[in-house]
Amino acid sequence: MSGKGCTEVPQRSCLGCRTSKDKTLLIRFVLSPEREVLPDLENRLPGRGAYTCINKSCLAVAVEKRQFKRAFKQDVSVMPAEQLIEHIGRLLHERIIGLIGLANKAGVVTSGSSMVCDSFRSKAKPGLAVVATDVSPAIGEKIMYAADAHHVPYRSVATKDDFGAILGKAPRSALAVAAGGFVAQLVKAIDRYRNFLGEV
Repeated sequence: MSGKGCTEVPQRSCLGCRTSKDKTLLIRFVLSPEREVLPDLENRLPGRGAYTCINKSCLAVAVEKRQFKRAFKQDVSVMPAEQLIEHIGRLLHERIIGLIGLANKAGVVTSGSSMVCDSFRSKAKPGLAVVATDVSPAIGEKIMYAADAHHVPYRSVATKDDFGAILGKAPRSALAVAAGGFVAQLVKAIDRYRNFLGEV
């Protein structure tokens, strides 16, 4: 007998590799009224869903083997694999940028390599450090070493120009996000993006 309050997450199979996983660990796709295959990254759109792993390789296989037609049991319109991969990658990246922007508006973002490293030593340590992908190796290693030394989780995503544009400042090598609700959302969004690209 299962315990009260214990809810099992529904399982779905990836159209690419056929592996079954919790559907929260997959990308959901739905059909538009025009029978176009659309990604539903937030699992909010109505209708029957089809799924792939959060991995561009599985998505490419699903498109090339016409698995969406089989899953939806009808003729469908789907972008070429490369175009769909680029589209989803852009949506996932925009989600990260949007979250950082909201965190900045909430006043919980510190920016700049020196200030980020200083924040690791403060009493109210940040919940997450985010390092630009195009930072110099010396600065990147310095920030990540300091984060490790002070037990602050970190991720690498976006560019120095991206960070500067979000904050309305000059390019920034790194950001620190205060502990709180934005941290879990950002970690999930960044990991999904990097998983999709095959970087982790």
